[in-house]
Amino acid sequence: MKTHIKGGRIIDPSRGMDEPGDLYIHEGKFVDRHPGEGSTIVDAEGLWVVPGLIDAHVHLREPGGEHKETVETGLAAAAAGGFTAVLPMPNTIPANDNVKLTRWLVDRARDLGGTRIFPVPAITMGRKGRDLVPMADLVEAGAVAFSDDGSGLADDSVMERALVTAAGLAVPISQHSEFSDLSAGGVVHDGTVSRFLGLPGWPAEAEERMVERDIALAKKTGGRLHVSHISTIGAIDLVRRARASGLPVTAEVTPHHLHLTDELLRDGSTDAKVNPPLRPARHMEACRAALADGTIDIVATDHAPHTAKDKEGGFIGAAFGMIGLEIAVPMLLLLVQEGALTAERMIAAMSTKPAEIFGLPGGTLRPGAPADLTLIDPDLPHEIDPSRFFTKCANTPFAGWKVSGRAVSIYVGGHRH
Repeated sequence: MKTHIKGGRIIDPSRGMDEPGDLYIHEGKFVDRHPGEGSTIVDAEGLWVVPGLIDAHVHLREPGGEHKETVETGLAAAAAGGFTAVLPMPNTIPANDNVKLTRWLVDRARDLGGTRIFPVPAITMGRKGRDLVPMADLVEAGAVAFSDDGSGLADDSVMERALVTAAGLAVPISQHSEFSDLSAGGVVHDGTVSRFLGLPGWPAEAEERMVERDIALAKKTGGRLHVSHISTIGAIDLVRRARASGLPVTAEVTPHHLHLTDELLRDGSTDAKVNPPLRPARHMEACRAALADGTIDIVATDHAPHTAKDKEGGFIGAAFGMIGLEIAVPMLLLLVQEGALTAERMIAAMSTKPAEIFGLPGGTLRPGAPADLTLIDPDLPHEIDPSRFFTKCANTPFAGWKVSGRAVSIYVGGHRH
């Protein structure tokens, strides 16, 4: 349990640190001095040494969707992607709206002994948008936020009660921002490409109207609002104004909304069918700029594995979503390499800020903190090849991209994985 990580580039946004140096681990925690004889020496020359990455939005599919993913395969994919902790969404079958399932997720991850799980149960029973789950009991069982992800919580009074209750428990409500009466069966962004394809459009207004409503409720209640997978200029502007006025509003963006636009859909591939949909380039550029300036706090993959059969049936019948756990680091490194993002901001968005928003251990290399860390080789050339992934599914339009850089190992509680 003594480790000396030697000669890496230490990037720790929690301390504003980006410098060469050594890192020490003893008995599962970071320490500020060499732990002594018997230490395992890890040569980190040429590597980034960063706080363990945290993915605040994943779909592990278990229970009910084990043909797409299990907790075991999902956590293996997370570890391979550099993540020491993940927050699984509740849209399983049945939905995670109870203490038993929440505790099972935590225990299952502990039994597997690698990447940690911090569950995000549903806001409402069965994700039906009516009756609140027993939030206090779920927080005691390990919940760190609540979300009806996959469905926007449309009822004003239910959302208001959720924000009030969650505020009393010091956890955020993570909202899937979509008024379904406005998206009205849309399967791609409502615009030039949807008209070219002759498909029903999912307008930006469906996201923006809910973000606007939720910010107003956050102001009224003092509750903490987290906007999941933000994707439009208007929603970003609303978050920016809310933050400027001091409201407790945070937001996340996916790697695919930072790199892809709806123009990709013209070739007919349903691997790029996601919710919220890919938008035109102006929205993608707004997402990049907002991530760089901190308006968007974090990057979360919305890892959503689907089988090839799930993606059949054209744009109308195919499932929404793409995989992301084993792709996120190289996609964010591309932004760093292009000069669109600093290395420190990338790591803050993938580690320090998620830890802060959801009240998690980790997100820092500070002495005394749990020894969760990620080693990244920023220059390692490779091709995105889903056939070599640990996740069960291959639904990604990034397949075949030639990239430089990836996570090479993680430590969780001082143990290497």
